[in-house]
Amino acid sequence: MKRPYLFVLLTVSMLVLDQAVKLWVMQSIPRGGSIHGLPLPGVFELTLQYNEGIAFGFLQGKGKLLSPIAIAIAAGTAWYSFKHPKESVLTHVAMALLAAGAVGNLIDRIFRDRVTDMFWFRKINFPVFNVADSCITVATIFLILTWFSVAEQTKKATPAIAETPTPGTE
Repeated sequence: MKRPYLFVLLTVSMLVLDQAVKLWVMQSIPRGGSIHGLPLPGVFELTLQYNEGIAFGFLQGKGKLLSPIAIAIAAGTAWYSFKHPKESVLTHVAMALLAAGAVGNLIDRIFRDRVTDMFWFRKINFPVFNVADSCITVATIFLILTWFSVAEQTKKATPAIAETPTPGTE
């Protein structure tokens, strides 16, 4: 499969998964409730929360201000993936996950005026998040790994510059 098509397939798949999980949670769990502490009571639970702001609840009521940024991220990742088909598979996967995450939360902001969150690490009281948030986080990790890998390859490919003594300093 050509890598840009991997981008499209993965972006659409993760977007469908994100919206399907959100729909299921909204139909199955009352707001603020959880499914009897499942799947791991007291550790990791499914709950229903809404976020009208941005990451970690900042800027409550102003989440729609991120719409142009989400659109730019989705467009930029698609452009990059199609313009650089020979980039690594990991880069294309990262771009797809980033696009899916941005668009997944954008859909919520546009059609629901808030982002639907459901995954909660209760044990450490980590902020509740969703599939789209996970896509963005994993994409970021993949991009960082890719950049470190490229930096390491560049470092190995660059010949060391021999130091020559400055005249008169010997």
